[in-house]
Amino acid sequence: MKLKISYEEYKRRVKKVKEELSNRNLDLLLLTGDKSIFYICGFTHIATERPAVLGVPLDGDLFFMGPLLEADHMRLQTSLVKEIRTYIDYPGEKHPIKLFAKWLTELGFGKSRIGADNPMGATGIYGYVGPPLNEEMPEAKFIKSGDIIWNMRLIKSSEEVELIRESAKWGNLAHHLLQEYTSPGMWDAEVSMLASYEASSIMKKTLGLEYEPIRAGRTPASAGFRGQVGWKSAIPHSIGIGRNIQEGDILVTGAGADVGGYSSELERTMIVGKPSAKQERYFEVMVKSQEAAMDAMAPGVKCSEIDRIANKVIAEAGYGNLIRHHTGHGIGLEGHEPPWLDVGNDLELKPGMIVSCEPGIYEIGYGGFRHSDTILITGEGCEVITYYPRDLESLTIL
Repeated sequence: MKLKISYEEYKRRVKKVKEELSNRNLDLLLLTGDKSIFYICGFTHIATERPAVLGVPLDGDLFFMGPLLEADHMRLQTSLVKEIRTYIDYPGEKHPIKLFAKWLTELGFGKSRIGADNPMGATGIYGYVGPPLNEEMPEAKFIKSGDIIWNMRLIKSSEEVELIRESAKWGNLAHHLLQEYTSPGMWDAEVSMLASYEASSIMKKTLGLEYEPIRAGRTPASAGFRGQVGWKSAIPHSIGIGRNIQEGDILVTGAGADVGGYSSELERTMIVGKPSAKQERYFEVMVKSQEAAMDAMAPGVKCSEIDRIANKVIAEAGYGNLIRHHTGHGIGLEGHEPPWLDVGNDLELKPGMIVSCEPGIYEIGYGGFRHSDTILITGEGCEVITYYPRDLESLTIL
């Protein structure tokens, strides 16, 4: 059972980056994004205001520049990074960006062509301020090159697919427990905590000592409602609701699990009590829209076409004005990543892409209806990785 990306795969990723640097006539790639750093070398950290950069040179070994508090952490997680240069903290007596410029010059990149996901040299979060790295190195030429990593992440390797499959198993368990604990009078956050705790405990006991969560701030396996309860189920990105679950509520759920830093996406619409005729109708149209989109997924089909197909089902049922978002998005290291199943994206689906499929119907003041499944594009069509029941009878809580 695979629980993390292998050392050999990380080496293949580094090699691929170096090939792309050669193709673009670049001497170095600088990565500031925490997920991009993890993708290339397996080092995961909590991104803060403190600038942190991974360097991938065309020739030579990987190096890291960042806060001292990450140095020992990095040594424990990866052996791919051979040189680590650190500062005590931000902003410091000498700003970290000025130190980065000094160190890069010492490493021989003072007059180089440098690709970067952010030429500023920092992610710029938590109120960070600082001089742009490209201005501190006037003799170097900086080229925005974050697409190198994003293009690589579009197609999942067999190892990545295996981790996402494993995630789907535990997301399925977490959702089963969520539905089991859900009843009128319960607080949705309470139900979520009960289900996530039990699923995570079983997950750890089953996978053993080798398993460790990668995503900071999340339970290993999780399921919940995020406030998409009753009339607030019509708000796709609701946060909470100031009452408990009631008879007649529409509930929109979400479940997944962290396996090696990767996750799947499982969402369902549940009804508390006997569904009304209106609830049945909305539910039926939503499911038909999702099925039409999944049936159309195959290599060579444009992402925009999938969105049009899903939306057409909803519009022909008379609910086109109740669409609030596109049909889906990529899944992997992040909950949302390319490709986007959107009418404005003509990128063609390719084998190895993993996307969500989640068209929805939302009537403000009444309720929302959305299933989401994790889909792998295969050589001939697609495979639904998540497998929780999708029919109304199975998702009715009596």
